[in-house]
Amino acid sequence: MAFLGSNIASEVGLRLLLSPLGSNVVVRTACCSVGIALPVYSTFKAIESKNQDDQQRCLVYWAAFGSFSLVEVFTDKIISWVPMYYHVKFAFLVWLQLPPTNGAKQIYRNHIRPFLLKHQGSVDRVLGLAYCEVIKLVSSYQKEIKSVKTIVGKITESADKMLRSSPPASDRSSQHSSVDESDTPSDAEPGQNDS
Repeated sequence: MAFLGSNIASEVGLRLLLSPLGSNVVVRTACCSVGIALPVYSTFKAIESKNQDDQQRCLVYWAAFGSFSLVEVFTDKIISWVPMYYHVKFAFLVWLQLPPTNGAKQIYRNHIRPFLLKHQGSVDRVLGLAYCEVIKLVSSYQKEIKSVKTIVGKITESADKMLRSSPPASDRSSQHSSVDESDTPSDAEPGQNDS
């Protein structure tokens, strides 16, 4: 396993070294950081500060990002083959967030809002039907859900007991060293110096 892991790490490192701009690993990580991690932290700060303008800005961003992600799910297999796709995606995600460009607000105001206003009735009907079907599905499998909850509870309880009963790692290492010391004969044992 260590051999496999070292090969993967060295291959990724080699790709990054030889073509850092052409490597999808770097750009995809940057897309994830800029598109998700940074906005999550900004949303946290907006919620904690209770600033309505910041909260609305975050909601508009998530609406734009969610719409983009929805389109990307269906087109990813085709679009990902386009050269420099992830570079363009990275630039788009930065554009969505930059205050001077206000990209998310433009996307929301010009595309998302008009589309949803036009189709709001249909979307509400579809979501209502889907919600009812999910409720029926969950209701019909109530016994199975309770059984799974019980099993998971028992497994969690057993694991918790095992973790509580096992000594900490530092205690285990001291126990091993004291056992090792008792196994080695000492010079002062009776009967050994009688020869």
